[in-house]
Amino acid sequence: MSTETEAEKPKSFKLLGILDVQNIPCARNSVLYGSAGAVVGGLGYFLATSRVKRSFDFSIGTFLLTTLGTWMFCRYQNAKLRIQQRMVQEGVKNKIMFEGTTLDPTRKSDRSNNDSQG
Repeated sequence: MSTETEAEKPKSFKLLGILDVQNIPCARNSVLYGSAGAVVGGLGYFLATSRVKRSFDFSIGTFLLTTLGTWMFCRYQNAKLRIQQRMVQEGVKNKIMFEGTTLDPTRKSDRSNNDSQG
């Protein structure tokens, strides 16, 4: 019999028993792009040289390079996005905090425009 906690808990897919592909950001796409790159690279190398062992080695290298490259690029983009989100949150917080006070930057620009017109 299954309990409610088992039914609610989604099953995760672990690659090689260590990499939880569903819960780690960028892991799924990196592995998929790496495997597709390995197939294309290995097959292309085999068709060009007809050397089976070398083409297998080439496909493993292609898998590693493609996986690591897409992993690092995706993680970099996520980190950049988190920094931008933090900056926007700070800006909104400051806007709410200083709205209507003398420290409000929009109010200073309105006052300087009124002084120059008058």
